[in-house]
Amino acid sequence: MSTAPAAGTGKPSARPLNIILLGPPGAGKGTQAGRLVAERGMVQLSTGDMLRAAVKAGTEIGRMADEIMKAGKLFPDDLMSEILGHRLDEPDTANGVIFDGYPRTHTQAESLDRLLGERGRSLDHVIELSVDEEALVERITGRFSCSRCGEGYHDLNKLPKLEGLCDVCGNDQFKRRADDNAEAVRTRLAEYRAKTAPILPGYEARGIVQRVDGMAPIEQVEQAIEVILDGR
Repeated sequence: MSTAPAAGTGKPSARPLNIILLGPPGAGKGTQAGRLVAERGMVQLSTGDMLRAAVKAGTEIGRMADEIMKAGKLFPDDLMSEILGHRLDEPDTANGVIFDGYPRTHTQAESLDRLLGERGRSLDHVIELSVDEEALVERITGRFSCSRCGEGYHDLNKLPKLEGLCDVCGNDQFKRRADDNAEAVRTRLAEYRAKTAPILPGYEARGIVQRVDGMAPIEQVEQAIEVILDGR
């Protein structure tokens, strides 16, 4: 297979990689996925985004998805698998895929293996950003942002240079997410453990699970992921 340049940088990849990037809220998964998209041309596939896109497109599957979601029912695995299969057939996935929020069960993991296998692909890595939960609670509960431009700040790590004024736009109004409180964060961490626990043993048995210190500086996390993906 010929190498394909990654979007934005033209960086070649030895071959397209298919990975699952795991991490609880606040671990930096979104930041690292964004970097892989920008630097390697990979596509981040979120089940929620795919469902919304199918509904918006008005396809037969999209109409079925819309009815199921409006009824508040659990989304069937077979229908999700069909939507994911169609998405994997689109040309932009040729540089590799980051699976986000899928799979979460043994059945979904088996479906993903089948979908990839039918397309001559395989799952290469399951990368989990490991965290110190108490430190993560502190990281998340200290976050706030400018209400105008969205610039992010932190009570301990990044205060505005001039007290009460945004460094970027000079606005004097800030906001915090309503669910960035200790109780809500601990609930989200428990939900994450419950959702990832079922799929990890099977992937660990295949030797494709690697863990990276999600509490390290962003650049160090990025470098650790690069080492894994480049096979160094």
